[in-house]
Amino acid sequence: MASKRDYYEVLGVSRDASADEIKKAYKKLAIKYHPDRNQGDQEAVDRFKEASEAYEVLSNDEKRARYNRFGHEGVRGAAGGGGFQDVGDIFDVFGDLFEGFGLGGGRRRRGGGPRPTQGDSLKTRVSIDLIDAARGCTRTIEITRRETCQTCSGSGAKPGTSPVNCDYCGGAGQIVQSQGFFRMQTTCPACRGEGKVVREKCPNCSGQGRIPESVKLDVKIPAGVDTGMTLRLPSEGEPGSHGGPRGDLYVEVHVQEHHFFQREGKHLICEVPISYTQAVLGADIEIPCLEGKTTHHIYPGTQPGELIRIRGGGMPDPRGSLSGDLILKIVLEVPKKISAEQEELLRELAELEHANVSPHRKSFFEKVKDWFVPPEDFDETT
Repeated sequence: MASKRDYYEVLGVSRDASADEIKKAYKKLAIKYHPDRNQGDQEAVDRFKEASEAYEVLSNDEKRARYNRFGHEGVRGAAGGGGFQDVGDIFDVFGDLFEGFGLGGGRRRRGGGPRPTQGDSLKTRVSIDLIDAARGCTRTIEITRRETCQTCSGSGAKPGTSPVNCDYCGGAGQIVQSQGFFRMQTTCPACRGEGKVVREKCPNCSGQGRIPESVKLDVKIPAGVDTGMTLRLPSEGEPGSHGGPRGDLYVEVHVQEHHFFQREGKHLICEVPISYTQAVLGADIEIPCLEGKTTHHIYPGTQPGELIRIRGGGMPDPRGSLSGDLILKIVLEVPKKISAEQEELLRELAELEHANVSPHRKSFFEKVKDWFVPPEDFDETT
């Protein structure tokens, strides 16, 4: 199988060509190799497809960036990255570019009648918690999309009537104007390229052929998803026109914040408070994890702010790679109140360490007691 030519070479432009330069180069090649001008010439058809594939990628900023970085492999599987199998698909995507040149490929087929077109895609949003994001789950969502009107079967015409040919274009869907040697072909403004108009509108859909309906769908959310990731549900968007396929439904995922874990990619960070004695002497402490809770050993001499990494304790990777890590951030918990016994022991420790600490401060109740001591019993050394 022959390797694909470089897209820039196909269009004859430099790698830093502007969007206008790319479009102009494509139109020149597309008109040159257009099937209407090259009847029975398979090589011209192949060149037409090749140029259209190159333009499909280079005219899209995101696809062009991937192509510049990874070549053909970077756009494999993307729209246009696998090539066009049928020139009709090219007309569906780029038909408007050929209007005004007297060539086929607009919104109507040369055999008459509008081409089937895919319906519009829809977008919605679903919110899940972190635990569900880690395990994967299924959510039922409700969307409103337009469905074919059952009263008129999508024609938009009142039952018992039918759409009639457009008077302005005679049912062609396009009008052609001649100016000297040039023929200008444009979409009919009266019927918008449909070739037919509705005289008596359907009372159920007001002539639209579609009515809004609420639909419930189950969305399977893979384990490891993160906020901003989008799931595609094929053929769950708006219905197509003239027998065309439905559009797609895109579901954007939002993962709620967790009260224990802070997420960084596929890693989870959890602040773990420990006491001074646990930090000095070491301890087995209970920590939260995605499965619930577990016990982890803190070694003697653990420092405040120290990070302890638990391999594989983070979020799974939806692409099938290794799971992230659970990272424990040690926080030294200093009590605001301690008992008299605790204070006495700590002062003894301070003496052993030769540490300079604040003197003992009387409590509120000790001060109140001193306030009511009779003057003759007052000891100035207190």
